[in-house]
Amino acid sequence: MPVSTAQAAQRCIDALGTAAPPPGSPLYTVMTMANTLELSRQAWVIRGQSRSHRAGNWPRWFARNTGEKPMLYLHSAASSAQLCGLSQASLQRGILCNDIENQPSAWPKGAQPSLPLWLATNPYCTPYDPASGAEARAIVLAGLRALYVDGKPGFYYLALHDQARTAMLETQDREDVLKGMYPLRRKHSADVQLLGAGRTLEDVTQAAQLLEQDWGVTAQVWSCPSYTRLAREAAAAERWNRLHPMAARRSCHLHECLAGSAAPVIAVTGYPQVIVDQLAAHVQARFVGLGAGSVQVSAPSRYWIVVCALRALADEGRIGVEQVEAAMRRYPL
Repeated sequence: MPVSTAQAAQRCIDALGTAAPPPGSPLYTVMTMANTLELSRQAWVIRGQSRSHRAGNWPRWFARNTGEKPMLYLHSAASSAQLCGLSQASLQRGILCNDIENQPSAWPKGAQPSLPLWLATNPYCTPYDPASGAEARAIVLAGLRALYVDGKPGFYYLALHDQARTAMLETQDREDVLKGMYPLRRKHSADVQLLGAGRTLEDVTQAAQLLEQDWGVTAQVWSCPSYTRLAREAAAAERWNRLHPMAARRSCHLHECLAGSAAPVIAVTGYPQVIVDQLAAHVQARFVGLGAGSVQVSAPSRYWIVVCALRALADEGRIGVEQVEAAMRRYPL
């Protein structure tokens, strides 16, 4: 990475550090950060609509510039073909922010099913689905440092929604956001582990409240901005351990977060279920993945999350199956 690029990135980070936006949605926060970066003149902020999947229709900003600047791309891509065109035009570098979730669409989160699959399987992409403006801010700052100061390859992807969620992140939480998972309020012991990402975290949080109020079941709630990053790190650690059987075993962030708990894990996403199923092979406890299409066309509601959590406990023999039946009668499923 050229020294001039790293210096420009550091100036961007400094500018954002002195202009912290008020709490807001991921979309509002990133737009505010984009405005600050434009004023700093140290970054390219590229605003465009992904109307075509042809790479030639994307502006090639670096073609007429001798030095690369940090790039923040604000766009709306509904399909993997459109996003592929954008990533090719940007040489698979930069921070790509997609607000398609806010557009009318027949697809969950506004994206065709191929898009999240392409994100999860593209080794150059680190995808995130932040639940709050604080998470989005931490990810953008980390992307600027990783891609342009440290010179790491690839690009970051953020799915943005406009639902405000008040959240304050401690220093450790900000670090764990980047790793893909952190606790909202850590409990010393819990009957179930509930994982949520993006807009679905609100339903997960409300499901935890219903479990405790209606059924006396305690839940540890985790925000998981990147199921894909968690799964990749867990797979890499597993492969290293397999190839080095005599060495000390490597752990991963997912195992460290869930260590010491045998409680069932319920992982929820607004994308198709396959996104959370990436974790299934790496979770030692009973695992239930829920996504768009799992129990209803859209993302699972708080009531379905409660029912699925109770069913997991019943399968473990910790509660009676009659409680699951009572929950199905009680809630508008």
